Amino acid sequence: MFWVRLQLFLAALWWGSLTVVGVVVVPTLFAVLEPKALAGQVAARLFSAECWIGLVSGLLLILAGRRTAAAGRYRPSAWMLLAMMAALLLEVAVAPRIVARENLALWHGVGTALYLVQWLAMGRWLWSWTVRQASSAESIAD
Repeated sequence: MFWVRLQLFLAALWWGSLTVVGVVVVPTLFAVLEPKALAGQVAARLFSAECWIGLVSGLLLILAGRRTAAAGRYRPSAWMLLAMMAALLLEVAVAPRIVARENLALWHGVGTALYLVQWLAMGRWLWSWTVRQASSAESIAD
């Protein structure tokens, strides 16, 4: 039961932090801080932290999934792997270009798309995981 609860906690932490940073914190930074370059610097650090939250959570989810799966039957979800890949690409390929102010409109667009992919993929994984857990709990109760 510990490993199942850990999976729920990690997935909720990851998806929730993506939601709060992307929907609340960063827009608030740009609305409140002057100059906007300062808001951009703080946002860059938050997005970097968000990447590491995602990667560490993803790795721990994989480990917890292996502990709860039947012997030799665990395969990481494609949705979770997609979210991890989006986080990694955002950190190592896109963020350095945004910070360097290289073709800013293009790289902001790519970064936003990757952030959205990460958010959607993790949301999809979390939704399907909770449905599976509820189904298995119902079948045990029957």
